[in-house]
Amino acid sequence: MSGSHQKTDFERIGGEEGLRRIIGRFTEQVYSDAMIGFFFHGKDHDRITEMEYRHAAEYLGGPVVYDGKPIARSHQPLGIMGGQFLRRRKILENTLVEEGVSEDIRARWLAHVDSFAN
Repeated sequence: MSGSHQKTDFERIGGEEGLRRIIGRFTEQVYSDAMIGFFFHGKDHDRITEMEYRHAAEYLGGPVVYDGKPIARSHQPLGIMGGQFLRRRKILENTLVEEGVSEDIRARWLAHVDSFAN
C-alpha cells in the first residue's frame, strides 16, 4: 500500500470541480426559491456563489480559506427567521442528495450548517 492518506470530504465529493458544481446548483435554487429567493434579489450572484464555495471548501478540508465576513455578521441585518434558515438547509440537503454526496458527508455538512442557526 502506498501511504495512508485519508481523503478529505472535499476530495471525496470531487474536489474543486465537484464542489463548484454542487454549490452552483445550490445557489441557483436558493435564488429562484419562492420562500427565500427575495433575500438574494439585487445581490451579486457570482460573489455569493464564490463565498458559498469558499466557506464549504474550507469546512470540507479543501485547500481554500474562507475570507469573507463572519457568517453571523453578514446575515444579521437580513432578519432571517427560523423557517427561512430551515428552507435554505432543505435546499442544500436536497442538492447534496441529488448530487450523490455520501450520507456521512451530508450529515457532517448539515450539522455544520446547523451550528449557524441562532
